[in-house]
Amino acid sequence: MRPDIDDYLQQGIHGKKEINPDERRRFLGTLRERVVIALKQPQLIEPGIYPEVETALKENKKAHLYLNGNMSYEFLSKYKKVADQYDVEYTLVTNKEYDSELGLVLAYDYAIDKESIYVEKKVTIDPTPKKKGFFGKLFGN
Repeated sequence: MRPDIDDYLQQGIHGKKEINPDERRRFLGTLRERVVIALKQPQLIEPGIYPEVETALKENKKAHLYLNGNMSYEFLSKYKKVADQYDVEYTLVTNKEYDSELGLVLAYDYAIDKESIYVEKKVTIDPTPKKKGFFGKLFGN
């Protein structure tokens, strides 16, 4: 099917038609099928770096790192440093109309269809028993 004059006018007025715009907003400008690994915003705020992300950056140097530009730079900078360390290109993606729940997406510019892309949040269990305060001893809590 060839584009007609109306298609050209619409493109001139509204810009080029985007495939899956909602998916692209969610995945910081890319598509789900291209993603190697993704972290949600609360995970970026945690201290330290997820080792899964560092491994993914090391093993996928031709991929591109997308960072949510709506987040504070202090949380993004540690991942930018790791990207620099492994020569992975990155982009800060800022969308004023939509703030994705994702903070970081590592993706190729072609489909890889990886089944599991999300890093599960680590749950740490404190092995030391908590000392009971006065009321804890009194009521047995």
